[in-house]
Formats: sequence, C-alpha cells, structure tokens
Amino acid sequence: MNHLEVRETANKGRGVFALSSLTQGDVIEVVPIILIRAEDWHHIEPTILERYIFTFGPEGEHAAVALGYGSIYNHSFTPNAEYIKVWESQTIRFVALRDIHLGEEITVNYNGSPGSKKPMDFEVKE
Repeated sequence: MNHLEVRETANKGRGVFALSSLTQGDVIEVVPIILIRAEDWHHIEPTILERYIFTFGPEGEHAAVALGYGSIYNHSFTPNAEYIKVWESQTIRFVALRDIHLGEEITVNYNGSPGSKKPMDFEVKE
C-alpha cells in the first residue's frame, strides 16, 4: 500500500490519495473484510462503525468492515475507482476506472455501481 496515503480533504474529512500514478484497470488495493452477520447487525447499527460498512454476502444480507484503506475511500457520483466485493475470498477489490494522477483523491460510488445517481443519506460534496 505504499502507493496510497490517508490525509485530510478540503471538505470530506479523511480520504485516500494516490502516491503514484495509476492506470485504468489497475488494482489499487485488495482488502480483507470483517464480516458482520445479519443477526449481529443490531449491535453495530447504533455505533460509529455503521458509517464505514459495506453490504456484503450473496444477497447483501450481511455487512462488512473493510480493512486496509477500504472503509476510508470517499463517495463521489463521478468516481475514479470502483469496488468489487468477493464473497468467496471475503475481500473487496478496489480498481481504477480511469487513469488516476499522483496526489489525486481516490473515490468510489457508495451505491456500488459507478454510474448510480441514487441519492445518499448525507450531503454529497464533490
């Protein structure tokens, strides 16, 4: 992960930034997850962790905390990366959707699909 760094953004809190240029299709990071089974969700939902989880599982019935930098990537409706959840290996793969320049923030669409415009339950700051 020496090609990534976490730092403060101008308006979104912390974010993940490229320390080297990336090319479209590059795997940015593959992170293991901590699986939160559906029956345990009620323990997590009232905590700060609720803001950092992904839906996970064959039917999206579970949740996951992404390790590495996975839970720190910020949302954008015009992301430069996407995430791919892999149930079999209990990982999330982050992949560049386009070339990403040195120093650029790496963003994903929290809706799961890079082109989705589904509203978020927070104010989106691009």
